[in-house]
Amino acid sequence: MRVLVTGGAGYIGSHVVKLLGERNYEVATYDNLSTGNRWAVLYGDFFEGDLADTNRLESVIKIFKPSVVMHFAASIIVKESINDPLKYYYNNTYNTIKLLRTMIQNGIKKFIFSSTAAVYGIPDEIPIKEDSPMKPINPYGTSKMMIELILKDLASSNRDFGYVSLRYFNVAGADSEGRIGQAYKESTHLITRALKTALGEFRKLQIYGTDYNTPDGTCIRDYIHVEDLADAHLLSLKYLTEGGKSNIFNCGYGRGFSVKEIISVAKKVTKTDFPTEEALRREGDPPILIADSSKIKRVLQWRPRFDNIELIIESAWRWEMKLKEILG
Repeated sequence: MRVLVTGGAGYIGSHVVKLLGERNYEVATYDNLSTGNRWAVLYGDFFEGDLADTNRLESVIKIFKPSVVMHFAASIIVKESINDPLKYYYNNTYNTIKLLRTMIQNGIKKFIFSSTAAVYGIPDEIPIKEDSPMKPINPYGTSKMMIELILKDLASSNRDFGYVSLRYFNVAGADSEGRIGQAYKESTHLITRALKTALGEFRKLQIYGTDYNTPDGTCIRDYIHVEDLADAHLLSLKYLTEGGKSNIFNCGYGRGFSVKEIISVAKKVTKTDFPTEEALRREGDPPILIADSSKIKRVLQWRPRFDNIELIIESAWRWEMKLKEILG
């Protein structure tokens, strides 16, 4: 089976490409390298290109002839989406429409979509089920919600088209063998920023909001190890190609940790009492996001292997120390 991975040079995409390669799938990555890294693509063919360039995309599809597309290429920073919403609607929504249209025109009818818990906004119930209302509170979440609605309509209009939308909660950690990990130039992820602060790359770690209605006043998130998330993608691939109907799954562990709890574990793992600073809330941050992951476990038989916050942070810490050596 041939799988085309858009955004396969990025953090999550590269871990999925790695697992596809290890499981002997024929895989190709399509990435413009705006935030990804060529060295992170460990398996398969690599094609540099932008989703906005439909001529380039179509030529790659004709060369590689995939039967499935896994779509990761997107802009993902909530604050940036609030300041520059058109960038997110263009890159995340319009470019995905172009991708879907190119797929359909070339007979590709299986699609796995990198979605987000941000589509839920501030949920009515915790933990969050897949049938909870979508009411995003930032353009990033809205840009992803739009694609989910389009996918539903596309599947309804074309019985041969099938998709799985995976709604990620907070992804963290790194490859267990230390080959790849998060390597954004300006990471906004809490765990990564905490570890970089421990390494002295940041002077202090800011805590955005300490007055939320949570036990310690800071936001609570459900953290999932990137390798467990990669496994969810391959299970989705197996499900779709064996005739599974279009579906949506939460990707999380069903438990949450506050910002202060994550900082405490990061200090323990790094053995560094790095400085922190309380700051104002960031616009677009829900107080609590915790997944109900029972559906993905029941339907896809997903069995996470890394459901331990200390283990997650340890793997990220090993990667950060290696990345510091690589980059000097």
